[in-house]
This record gives sequence, structure tokens and C-alpha cells, in this order.
Amino acid sequence: MPPCSRSVLVVDADPTARRLLVQGLKDAVRTSEAANADEALAMLDRMEPAAVVASLDRGDAVSAEVIEALRFGGYEGPILAVSARASLQVAVKAMRAGACDMLVTPIAPGELARRLAAQLGSDGHLPAPARPPKQRSNDFEGFVGRSPVMREVYDQIRRVAASKAPVFVTGESGTGKEVTAQAIHQRSGRPAGRFVALNCGAIPRDLMESEIFGHARGAFTGATEDRGGAAELADGGTLFLDEICEMDLSLQTKLLRFIQTGELRRVGDTRVRRVDVRFVCATNRDPLAQVVAGRFREDLYYRLCVLPLHLPPLRQRGDDVMMLARAFLTRFAAEEGRQFRDFEPAAAAIIAGFDWPGNVRQLQNVMRRLVVMHEGTTVSAAMLPLALAHGALQGGVEQLADSAAASLAPVIEPFAVQERRIIEGALAAFDGNLSRAAAALEISPSTIYRKRENWAREGDAGDPAATEIERLRA
Repeated sequence: MPPCSRSVLVVDADPTARRLLVQGLKDAVRTSEAANADEALAMLDRMEPAAVVASLDRGDAVSAEVIEALRFGGYEGPILAVSARASLQVAVKAMRAGACDMLVTPIAPGELARRLAAQLGSDGHLPAPARPPKQRSNDFEGFVGRSPVMREVYDQIRRVAASKAPVFVTGESGTGKEVTAQAIHQRSGRPAGRFVALNCGAIPRDLMESEIFGHARGAFTGATEDRGGAAELADGGTLFLDEICEMDLSLQTKLLRFIQTGELRRVGDTRVRRVDVRFVCATNRDPLAQVVAGRFREDLYYRLCVLPLHLPPLRQRGDDVMMLARAFLTRFAAEEGRQFRDFEPAAAAIIAGFDWPGNVRQLQNVMRRLVVMHEGTTVSAAMLPLALAHGALQGGVEQLADSAAASLAPVIEPFAVQERRIIEGALAAFDGNLSRAAAALEISPSTIYRKRENWAREGDAGDPAATEIERLRA
């Protein structure tokens, strides 16, 4: 039987084992090879394999890293796992990671091809797709990013989702705590139930109890009818309590009892209702510090913090910043009817070099405002907010200052030298636009113009420090 036109990707760290797998398939299909997860993901950028054969063996260990990386990378085709270790635990690990079948090596001649045919077509050929290949996505349940810290978050979500125990999510504002809660809900085994979110810091304290537990008619002024609360709405699903540390202490006591018993009573009602709710809570504060300060009950903290999960700030996610920026740019350009597709190198350098104190939410807002306020196909540095570019420049200056402070023989520079370096660095950040550089530095454009004339008269060929700043920003 001649090989079909589509290919199968074989991933194995051991060259000898990889060659044996390829030989077992060469008469049935075309094959491509990769040694690890990074090479496999790179192959997905160039091709759309009909199936993947991935080895779990890593020397003396067993790892499903390749399968997880492919699934996180958006690959939706069949993945067959192979391993020399024949055990139920290994098979379970492979299936949980996303494999559709498991084979134990050594594999009998023709068996691998037959198992692939069972997944892809009864005639032994790999059929053409019924629809155009889907563009590879980097999303994981609403997230975008493949950085190591986010892969760890994805792994934790997968591990905690199936449990019924409460999850306590911490992280700075804008890091994606609600997206995390939704991902846990989707993978919890109860996605048919509702996902109900409440922000404990956005609802007045005197209404918070009614929002969670509901109220009976006449319970208070304005209660004109019986009404169920968020807990009843989430029955059989997930209740997400955001900014849990902002909850009033008296209500924390009632929440603790509800978590312990699964029973609630609406405000002004005598009837006790029983509900089945999965709790996910979140805060941007240090919960233990809130316990010490007496603003959060210790017993409630330990009842909720059974499965802790921390989200990293955007500044620690490396290349994820530009992946997110491009994803937001594409989404908002489509929504607003704009033609933006990518970023100029100078704009990308500013975005990648900014600290993003507001994290993903701030980046999202900047991209939406940029798309709405500007026209074009490529984002330039001039389109970015002044504060953004100024912040990226300050980050470069601070990095240079930290480097100087770490030197064994630090040099105290004259004020004029530092002044020139800062001005030249600002001009470089804005591609020589004097007005924008002056606005970022909060000085008059005439001041920069006058100083540059003085430097030209002095015949100075250039400032090495400014060149170093530009190198750091790039």
C-alpha cells in the first residue's frame, strides 16, 4: 500500500526508538520527526499532521509533557502514546494528558499503522480533513500563552478541576482570576451547571448577604418578591467569589457555615435549602496578612484554601506579552472593523519592555483603545500612549542604574551627563519625535531643542550611555 499524501509526526527523545517507530510507519504514511516538545510545536507551525505518535519515555522517567504541550498548542488531531512501561498508571497519565490510544513497545510489525488506521480511517489511509485545518491556537480554556509559569498554571488547573474541594486563587489585579475560575468550572465534570461569579468588593455590604443567599418577600425595603441568590443559581455548578477578603466579617461567619453544611437560608426566610456548589475564591491581597490583621477569619481561610493556585504577573511571563498583544489586536481589529495585523519593531519593544502593573487587563485596554483611536495595518510606536513608552524607557534607565550599582567601582556621573542620557534616550524611544519625548519627560520642547543645539556646538559625536539605553530597550 503506497504511503498517503498526509503525514504523521513522530516524537521521541531517543533517536534509535524514534527510528524504529518511523520504520513501522514508512510503508503506510509519510512521517516527520521531532525530539522534544519544542521541536514538535515548531513542526505544527509548518504543517498540519494527520496524527501524532508521542513517546512517554524520558530515560528512567515517564512524562506526558509532549502530549500536554501539543494540546496546549491547539493540536486537535489524534495522539497515540507509546511507552516501554506497561502499567495502568502510565496509561492513565497518557489519557489524562490528551492521548487517544496507548501502545507498549516493542510494537509488533504493522500494529502501529493499524492502530492509526483505526483512529483515522478504516482503509489504512489517512483521510483528508472534512474541513480546512484549523489554525493552531495558543489558548488554554480562554488563556493565551506558553511560558513555563503559565504551563504550570495550566497543569494545576487540570489537576484541581476534577476535585470537589474549594480552590483559592491569588494574584495581582488583572492576572486572570475569573478566567482561571471559568477554566476550573469547564474541566470540573459539572460544566452543565452554572458558573456564577460575585465580586465581593463591588456589592454594598448590606446587600451582599442577599446576593449570595437570596431573600424572602418583605425581608427588607425593596424586597417585593422571593428571590434566590447566587448560591442557589450555582447549584450543581461553580460559585466564584472574587475579592473574598473584602467580605464583611459577619457574613464570613454565615459563609463558613454554608461551606461546612451545604445548607443556606434566604434573608428573612425560615426554610433551609440544600445546594451542591463547587467553591472557587480569589483575592489580589495576601490572605494570610488579612487574617493576621483581623479582616479575614482564620477558620474560613483554611476552609477555602484547600487547593491554592497563584497566578503570575504579566511581567514574569516573557514572550506571552507579545502573544497576548497580538491576540488582542486581532480580536479588537475584527470587532471594530480595522485592518491592524501586527506591530512595528519599535512598538513591540516598548510593549515587551513595559512592566504592565495592571497586568493582562491593562494590556487588553491599551490594545482596544489603540485600535479604536488609530487607523492602519501596523501599530507604530507613535500610536502607543505616552505613559506606556515613558514607562518602558524608565525601565531601561532603571536597569542601567541597577547594573551600575552592581559594579565593583561605581562612577558618580555629573548631572549634565545624566541629563543628556535621559533626553537622548527619550528621543530614541519616540523615533526622534521631539514633541512626544518632551511630553514624556514633562519638559518644554524648546528645552530639548536648545540643549541639542548646545551639544552640537560642543562637537560631541554622541553619548555612549544613550546608545546603551537603546540597546537595552531593543
